[in-house]
Amino acid sequence: MTFYLQALQLSLCLGTMCMGVFISMKIFNIPDITTDGSYTLGAAVTAVLLSQHVPLILVMLASIAAGAIGGMLTGLIHTVLRIEALLAGILVMTGLYSINLVILGRSNIPLIGTSSIFNLITVFSAEISNNLVVGMIFIIALVTLLTFVLRTDFGIAMRATGSSESMVKALGINNNRMKIIGLAMANGLTALSGFLVSQFQGFADFNMGIGIVIVGLGSVLIANALKTWLNIKSIAAQLVLVILGSLIFQLVLALTLASGVDPNLLKLATAVFVLIIVALPRVSSALKKK
Repeated sequence: MTFYLQALQLSLCLGTMCMGVFISMKIFNIPDITTDGSYTLGAAVTAVLLSQHVPLILVMLASIAAGAIGGMLTGLIHTVLRIEALLAGILVMTGLYSINLVILGRSNIPLIGTSSIFNLITVFSAEISNNLVVGMIFIIALVTLLTFVLRTDFGIAMRATGSSESMVKALGINNNRMKIIGLAMANGLTALSGFLVSQFQGFADFNMGIGIVIVGLGSVLIANALKTWLNIKSIAAQLVLVILGSLIFQLVLALTLASGVDPNLLKLATAVFVLIIVALPRVSSALKKK
């Protein structure tokens, strides 16, 4: 049972990254690969600052800011230099790989004995139950805040930019600026996930972000399928579905490991699972046309 509760807690920690992928892919229609680098960047900044006993709130803000700068760089390369968003993300992600290693100073940093966001509130004596409550409170607050932002005039302009750039441009809105801000927000949320996960697992590793975008993509695709089946339009409900998608994704991986699959094959299992999610709607649509 503890194994599945840990998977639930991990899904909450990864939920902020999934919301970041939701912003870049579903709102702006930008396949942002910066995620792999900004996730590790958030964890690296967290590990270094916590090991120096910097106050937790400052560590969180620094992690978000670092990720946002990474996303902003991707946005600038894409909009100012006119480089495809996918390539811009790959370039920044590659650069962040070296930057993360420089920040860490070694392959990994343990966080044993440092302060943790999961110790701020004590509701249950059992550590894992208390961690789940703290994670839920954090996610609920974040979903509420993000829903508010996306419902403001600024948020509506962001969503409109992804839907129809020409229409938004005709209304006098700067598309490029919106994309830069959107990618900064997305990667700030991704770095926040690195902040949470590094404390959850008790260390930060410079390889921890490899392939993490696949997890975010899979969670968003699950959320998109649920949105279609349930005919959901509300932006708040869509964000909740993204968190639910993260939970389903992690539970599937937990079941995969529990069934006896070699942990070394977990990345392969993740890729196959996402492939199935992507392929099923297309196969179903092709069969209906026959």
